[in-house]
Amino acid sequence: MSFSQTMKEKAIALQKTLVLPEGLEKRTMMAARKVLDEKIAGKVILLGEEKEMVSLAGELNVDLSGITIVDPQTDSRISQYGKEYYELRKHKGMTEEQAVKDITSPLRFGAMMVRLGDADAMVAGAQNTTGDVLRASFQIIKTKEGIKSASSCFVMETPASDLGADGSFIFSDCATIPNPTSEQLAEIAIASAQSCQTYLDTTPAVALLSYSTKGSASGPLVDKVTEALAIVKEKAPQLLVDGELQLDAAIIDSVGSSKAPSSPVAGKANTLIFPDLQAGNIGYKLVQRLAKAQAYGPILQGFAKPVSDLSRGCSVEDIVVTSAITLSQAK
Repeated sequence: MSFSQTMKEKAIALQKTLVLPEGLEKRTMMAARKVLDEKIAGKVILLGEEKEMVSLAGELNVDLSGITIVDPQTDSRISQYGKEYYELRKHKGMTEEQAVKDITSPLRFGAMMVRLGDADAMVAGAQNTTGDVLRASFQIIKTKEGIKSASSCFVMETPASDLGADGSFIFSDCATIPNPTSEQLAEIAIASAQSCQTYLDTTPAVALLSYSTKGSASGPLVDKVTEALAIVKEKAPQLLVDGELQLDAAIIDSVGSSKAPSSPVAGKANTLIFPDLQAGNIGYKLVQRLAKAQAYGPILQGFAKPVSDLSRGCSVEDIVVTSAITLSQAK
């Protein structure tokens, strides 16, 4: 079974509530219909003005029956949501009046639905920028306890079944933090290990990647990775993790045995932590294009509740699969 189908099956079993803030975006509306028809969610909420939504549905020939339409401009929860938003942002100088006004933004309203349990997961980004989606999520949903910086991962499904987890890997961070500090790199590693358990259903073996393997080179870039390893071991001593490792030493058993014979991860890694965003973004695209791998993501990780960002070039099926991935976290 493919990764996308596995995620759909998990979401179907959970029957959680999905909110899609970009309800007046064409692909999102079409995806909402598919998510409900395929029973990926027990309930689907589209945010937007009802008359406009009915008009768009007619244009697209989409049946809105069974889909819940919520207008953030007129919903009865505006006052409640506004007060909660004020409490979250008053230390930044926000007034109660401004909070009530700002919460009517669909992204903020959707994030508040997730925060307060009126929805279990949020997916957006077909229309809004990644920065907009992240900002609403950081301000309202917040990160998990002990995590300061949310990050992202890709699930890479490759034909190389003898590597990683039957050919699948977690690649991180490929989309969010440009130049992580050692502390951020450690948080990325811990969050990515949790993603490995959730999405690949296997024990994570985490490799902190570098151009050096166990002291074969030195310098500030290598130091950042080794410092991150020390932080991970302190925060998550039970985690199977090692670094610094070159990519081949991390995933190829013969190379790992030669370059890092005492490493518990070398040659066995299924979760790859890139030292910065440039390396991660280039790495996942190389594997996607040259190895004919399926790349699922970016999947946001480290948030207190499930939220995902879409590419603005996404297809309807991309939104459906991302919804399934996000809902699968809502246990």
